[in-house]
Amino acid sequence: MKKEKIIFWVATILIFLFEGVMPAFTSQTEMAKEGIRHLGYPEYFGVALVVFKVAGSIALVIPQIKGRVKEWVYAGFGFDFIFASISHWAVDGFGGQAIFPLVVFVVLAVSYIYYHKLNKSQNQVH
Repeated sequence: MKKEKIIFWVATILIFLFEGVMPAFTSQTEMAKEGIRHLGYPEYFGVALVVFKVAGSIALVIPQIKGRVKEWVYAGFGFDFIFASISHWAVDGFGGQAIFPLVVFVVLAVSYIYYHKLNKSQNQVH
């Protein structure tokens, strides 16, 4: 069970850093705003995206938040990564910008799988 906890927390902390901390500190930079404009999205979309990313990443790392809320957060991040990849591919073609969100999607999937493994084993103990 210790190995499962380590895998879960490493994957989850990576998501927290990429989707919570980094956007919170960089979303108002000109580079971030240009990135949103480059993909054809209005600036307010970038603001809303950052709010949901920060809130979702916080929900992932708070152990007391469980069940449906956690499931919605995982689903939201999954959609975010898939659509980020599609957006980059549509605008810039297939390359690193289109692949990176899919790599983070894999990290999210690891967090999700191990979240359920840990919950299953905890429910069997109680």
